[in-house]
Amino acid sequence: MVTRPNTEAQRKRRHKRVRAAISGTADRPRLNVFRSLNHIYAQLIDDAKGVTLAAASSQDKAVEGPGGNKGAARQVGKLLAERAKAVGVTTVVFDRGGYLYHGRVQELAEGAREGGLAF
Repeated sequence: MVTRPNTEAQRKRRHKRVRAAISGTADRPRLNVFRSLNHIYAQLIDDAKGVTLAAASSQDKAVEGPGGNKGAARQVGKLLAERAKAVGVTTVVFDRGGYLYHGRVQELAEGAREGGLAF
């Protein structure tokens, strides 16, 4: 019998490996991405204090259309960049969350760059 690999456990292992190398600070927080089947979520996290500075998701009212596609991911990136500017953040460290830098994760990153975040 062929058993399917546990892709979520593999992703968490990759994310743990990435998190060992990067950390967010107050002046350069970590832009964390979580991708579910129907939505995408992003947060700016200050790991030194353990607080979330800003957050955006495809479930916000400002994001139009279905939440599980690349268009929504780009809108979430732009929305997060606006909220980051309101808090006074311009540069971030990108944490892809163990996902491939492809598709919705890449679109979110490009939307955040369009919104004015530097990473």
